[in-house]
Amino acid sequence: MAKFLYGPIASRRFGRSLGVSPVTDSTCNFGCVYCQLGRIRYSPHERAEHADVDAILEEFDRSGLTDEDFDALSVVGDGEPLLHNRLGELLRKLKSRTRRPVTLVTNGSLFVAQAVREAAAQADIVSPSLDAYDEASFARINRPYGGLSFASYYEGLQAFTHAYEGQLWLEMMFVKGLNDDAQALKKFQKLLEGLRYDRLYLNTVVRPPIATAEAVDGKDMQRIQAALGGIPLDFLSDADYADPEQDALTALKNLIRRHPLHTFEIEGFLRRRGCEDAGPILQQLAADPRIEVVTRAGYTVYRPR
Repeated sequence: MAKFLYGPIASRRFGRSLGVSPVTDSTCNFGCVYCQLGRIRYSPHERAEHADVDAILEEFDRSGLTDEDFDALSVVGDGEPLLHNRLGELLRKLKSRTRRPVTLVTNGSLFVAQAVREAAAQADIVSPSLDAYDEASFARINRPYGGLSFASYYEGLQAFTHAYEGQLWLEMMFVKGLNDDAQALKKFQKLLEGLRYDRLYLNTVVRPPIATAEAVDGKDMQRIQAALGGIPLDFLSDADYADPEQDALTALKNLIRRHPLHTFEIEGFLRRRGCEDAGPILQQLAADPRIEVVTRAGYTVYRPR
């Protein structure tokens, strides 16, 4: 069973994305209201070696996956990758193993430190987030641990975006009633003027979050796009998930351990393996004590407990 790798999965930004998780113990220094994982070990902002870099690379080498199998190698996983104190080394060594872009998906929380900015800069594409527009919204939406202020967060994000020479793909998550009104959008406009980025992705809540957080609807997303520009991400996509494990149930558990899956994503995964009746496997997933089944807004998600 893979410990550090998952997928490839279909990413709306990166195509067929092979995930690499350097923080496998679900440790994060944010408690975002829209988080999809369902269980997080909250941490202050100290960095540590959460997973052995050599072990990650060895698992990648053993996987037998080549550039033909994925479009991007994405360092993200089920924890905040900036918390890994050997992140720069990991990114460099992954880049030596593929011609595909090595991407980093991060909350950007530690960019205030130059050493972290230098480590993250080893990636070909960096996708940080900007969900809040002031101290109060930062506390409501991202809920940082360890005393990080919004001013420091934005200062670090600004410093990184202007120094980084790769592709900067900024992502903003909009939550109904928290950061989507006209006043918030005006403040976001001002913040975006201070950043350098190549792409701006606009997102909203899709998978059931750990807290009460609702998606903005299509009409509101059009209003947000008109104010900020950017590319709205589709609410749902029929993802093309893959896993080298031969047994379908085990493969799904591997994926869910890293990435919550909708019922329709599971059904599509099974159809591609020649299984038209997903019922028995869905029942076995629901019976697994390590998996939580959450139904909200008319759809069901299987996520790690």
